[in-house]
Amino acid sequence: MKKVERINIIMRYINNRAHFTISEIMREFNISRSTAIRDIREIEALGMPLVAEVGRDGGYSVMRNSVLPVVRFTGNEVKALFIAFMATRNLQLPYLQSRQSLTEKLLGLISENQQEDLFLLNQILLFEGTNPNNPDLLDLSDLPHPMLEKLIQILLLDSYLLISIKEETYPIYLLHLYREKSLWLIEAFNLKDEKKEIYPVDHLTNVIPYPEKKRISKKKILEKLSKQEEAINLILELGPKAIAQFKKYHPLKVSLSYTNPYQTTAILKTFIHVNKPDELTEITSWLLFLGEDIKVREMPEELFAGLQQRLRLY
Repeated sequence: MKKVERINIIMRYINNRAHFTISEIMREFNISRSTAIRDIREIEALGMPLVAEVGRDGGYSVMRNSVLPVVRFTGNEVKALFIAFMATRNLQLPYLQSRQSLTEKLLGLISENQQEDLFLLNQILLFEGTNPNNPDLLDLSDLPHPMLEKLIQILLLDSYLLISIKEETYPIYLLHLYREKSLWLIEAFNLKDEKKEIYPVDHLTNVIPYPEKKRISKKKILEKLSKQEEAINLILELGPKAIAQFKKYHPLKVSLSYTNPYQTTAILKTFIHVNKPDELTEITSWLLFLGEDIKVREMPEELFAGLQQRLRLY
């Protein structure tokens, strides 16, 4: 463990204790007595108010009402934060306007050498959505939909919502809020129709908490969802080529479960309404779009027949 990392951890360790000894630091961090003493002295120099206690059982204690001094970042930690900012700056994230002050604070905490590394990274690294002619970290070029932050603020208090889209209102229990294909989407249980649905955040005109008197319990919602999931009738295994096609286009209600950490294989599970000709036609065309890099585990006979017919035409 590098010295900077060790001192940061020791500072957090002793800040959470009313009393500690050099022996405890030696044992906890597997360091020598001289190293422990040097680290404690450096921590005191950083501003942590420690009080030495003499005697056989002596040690150190942290003065009450004291604040932990600023934690120093290692070079790799600073680079990780910086690259995370770069990779997500044009992704319509919530609280995007707070990133400028956050970035300025980060740059103010690090050394000149670390700043030079970040400036070099800023010139070299480009991510999707970055303007190569102006790759400035502080450039807030793609603000999210104004309803997104309001939605998140309400979600922190309540998942039962009444959302408005154009002139329609929908009572929902929000399951997930996620971003896909440059869109923020709400995955929710519709409390009126009692089924899972997807709503684009960009279409929202208003969102408020749903009245408590009209709600059903979360337990009942999960039970209903579980029964609906049992109706899954299309299960596919996707290889890397099919996954690449999937990322280019897929119906909003369909999602992948990756089966390895490199995201080169995945399982697709969904329910197909075989009695809806338009949906069958859409899914048939989409499966052909995915290509040959798929294996069928389960498929409705009606969909299989539609695929065979389309293939004969080709």
